[in-house]
Amino acid sequence: MTGHQSIVLNGDLGSGKSTVSIELARRLGLRRVSVGDLYREMAQQRKMTALQLNLHAELDQAVDGYVDQLQQDIAASGDQLIVDSRLAWHFFKDALKIHMITEPTEAARRVLARPSGPAESYTSIEEARAKLHERSESERSRFLVRYGVDKAKLRNYDLICDSTRASADEVVQHIIAAYEGSFGQQILRDSPPLLLLDPSRIYPTQEIQGLRGLWESDDVAQIGQAGEEALEPLRIGYTGEKFFVVDGHRRLSAALRNGFRVVPGQLVAECDEPVVGGLSAVEYFRAEVGVSVIYDWDAAHGTQLPLPDHVLERTDAVLAGEPGNQG
Repeated sequence: MTGHQSIVLNGDLGSGKSTVSIELARRLGLRRVSVGDLYREMAQQRKMTALQLNLHAELDQAVDGYVDQLQQDIAASGDQLIVDSRLAWHFFKDALKIHMITEPTEAARRVLARPSGPAESYTSIEEARAKLHERSESERSRFLVRYGVDKAKLRNYDLICDSTRASADEVVQHIIAAYEGSFGQQILRDSPPLLLLDPSRIYPTQEIQGLRGLWESDDVAQIGQAGEEALEPLRIGYTGEKFFVVDGHRRLSAALRNGFRVVPGQLVAECDEPVVGGLSAVEYFRAEVGVSVIYDWDAAHGTQLPLPDHVLERTDAVLAGEPGNQG
């Protein structure tokens, strides 16, 4: 990155993008523009929730038309800005494009903890999680139909930041390092996005025996002393819902042992893209991630990876006495 571009951030509610964008603007001395604030004002003026306005916008193009024109005008101005918007990455062609993510229940907890406004309130974490998912899918469908772009596709972005356990300050430090050219430049230049993921949310694809000897060596301590940004990026696959290691299990294990809240990664395959042997990311994940792999990894690292659907399906089949592979 040149350090002279705008920075645009998107992410679903609860991902931390507003907090991060405010702090980025403060530290870099740049003006911040929030399309989300504008959208919430429009919802309140119509006495709607943000979800209701999203659903209304699927039928009334004037809603998106107004916001779109505003973003196009901002992008065309050439000003160096921090822009908090779910679609700015589509309108800003020359910007550092950041996608904020977090674990859905954590996102719901954050949103529920905010002071409730007149246009948006939830009564439980379960309701908040369901409504946030519904709102996100409404936006995703509208963007696909209206613009032909998928906001969930990671290759639309330069930098993916997982804020599940990382503080806003940590996230901001990593973004500024990438923006100013001291972190992740080869991936950002040659094969974006650069991933900054919570190591406790990354699934292993090999048995724990592959780590033999790591914990008794000096490698764990050396990685801890060097820090997160010095870690060689993991090679990561993504199913559209889950991240998994293609290469770098020992580095991931050492990161967990050192309490790292984010680790760098390179995206090698997303959804239908091939990983190895002709298998797509989804197929590879289903083939390599079984219940024993997850349980053994969790036991060794103190993590609690949720069992993915394909593992639950196999387990249910075994319990029902049907033929199948539990592993």
